[in-house]
Amino acid sequence: MKRFLANWKMAAGLLISLLFLFLAFRKVDFRQMLHAFGSVNYWYLFPAVALIFLNHWLRAWRWRFLLKPIREIGTAPLFSALLIGYMANTFLPAHLGELVRAYVIGKKKDVPSTAAFATIVVERIIDVLTLLALMALTFIVFPFPSWVKSSGYILLAGILLLFIVLVLMKIHRARALKVVGSLLRPFSDRLRARVGQVLGSFLDGIVPLKKRSDYPVVAVLSLLIWLGYALAFQILFQAFNFVATYALPWSAALVLLVITTISVVVPSSPGYVGTYHYLCQISLGLFSVPKGIALSFAFVMHAVNFVPVLVVGLILVFFGGMNLRSLGKSAESTLEPEAAAPAEPGR
Repeated sequence: MKRFLANWKMAAGLLISLLFLFLAFRKVDFRQMLHAFGSVNYWYLFPAVALIFLNHWLRAWRWRFLLKPIREIGTAPLFSALLIGYMANTFLPAHLGELVRAYVIGKKKDVPSTAAFATIVVERIIDVLTLLALMALTFIVFPFPSWVKSSGYILLAGILLLFIVLVLMKIHRARALKVVGSLLRPFSDRLRARVGQVLGSFLDGIVPLKKRSDYPVVAVLSLLIWLGYALAFQILFQAFNFVATYALPWSAALVLLVITTISVVVPSSPGYVGTYHYLCQISLGLFSVPKGIALSFAFVMHAVNFVPVLVVGLILVFFGGMNLRSLGKSAESTLEPEAAAPAEPGR
């Protein structure tokens, strides 16, 4: 059953990605696209890659504050776990790299993986709220298409709902566990006990920051992370000479940041192939960049974001003595009740 579900997720993701790749390549002038690849100043890729890794280091630093109430962990091991998780996202469907990230830091630093995963969920809530704040700022200077605004409202509604649910479950922990147990009454005692254990550990990871002074630090780090991603777009604009050729305003980087981030939310194959490229292409189309050239930019920007992290993540897995093949299964089992359930006496 698990193998069927995993294969179904992978197949669905691949189909979605193929659909978006078809949309991206439709009516593209391939000679124009190849010419764009040939005219890029690839020296700009080095500072862009360095900036991406700096952003990931800032993410690990912020994660340290979120984990501090549970356990004090240095930034370096968190950075390593984060890169391994992001690397896994290029192989695994449905954002399972986040589970890998929680699993790796749990094993390295003896932290419950479900509690670590809860801090990642909180981190994603902070990310979406920061992104929506930047989107609101960009609304002032750039008229987004209606579908982008609608996506923003849906994201805001969804993230606020998730936040409220998590807070209520945290405040009314015993009642939440009781309700979940009641819903699982048709299942075995073993399953109900394991789900309660996993959910309880997850709720343990949803805690206030350790100090009041940590809140502004997390807020500033979140803003710097997203501005860093916008700056990476700006660097690639220079590599393609877009600013001079198409008179791109400073807000163009924020526009691409907002729209391409939606591609991460849309279900796709590992690595967000297709969704990222298509949304990047139509984002540049808002500034009159031709489809072929815009698609070339999308491929280069996607490579800058994923290839270096993939390489470094694989190196960390190799020298960390981890098995890449079993890493995803081990991580996923931390949230699968039956998989990690202890054997019953006498069996």
